Amino acid sequence: MKTEIIISGFGGQGVLSMGKILAYSGLMEDKEVTWMPAYGPEQRGGTANVTVIVSDERVSSPILSKYDVAIVLNQPSLDKFEPKVKPGGILIYDGFGVITPPTRKDIRIFRIDAMDKAAEMKNAKVFNMIVLGGLLKVCPVVSTDGLNKALYKSLPERHHSLIPLNMAAVEEGMKIITEQK
Repeated sequence: MKTEIIISGFGGQGVLSMGKILAYSGLMEDKEVTWMPAYGPEQRGGTANVTVIVSDERVSSPILSKYDVAIVLNQPSLDKFEPKVKPGGILIYDGFGVITPPTRKDIRIFRIDAMDKAAEMKNAKVFNMIVLGGLLKVCPVVSTDGLNKALYKSLPERHHSLIPLNMAAVEEGMKIITEQK
């Protein structure tokens, strides 16, 4: 199994962190992974993205032009990456950040209202973990156990007290993601 994922949104939405945690999760499960961020001026308000590949076999190249899964958190990201999802692939979008929903008929499209759920949980910082939970529901590329281990490995020790909140956000994301027909 090899899953090629692009995660894209505005800088500050936790895009790069989400990719890093996903990659660490793969490592915790003895998978081969790549994590290739694209940031710079985009990190503070512009569009940022990260490519993550999780595979049971060696990854030959981290450079991709088509993806199995695209997670898009804003309209510019949807416009850029919707055409790059492989036929039969998955596109996940946040209902708050996307004005014009995706239109392709040859892929599975899922909506997750992660921004609304983060507001309901009274913590905007769990937004990306809600989205990650949605991903793991529709494409279980790693387990929640691997994800939990990855949080302990990737977050500084001073933030370990927040891991239960982050895992609760993952569970909420799994509950609220819906396929669009």
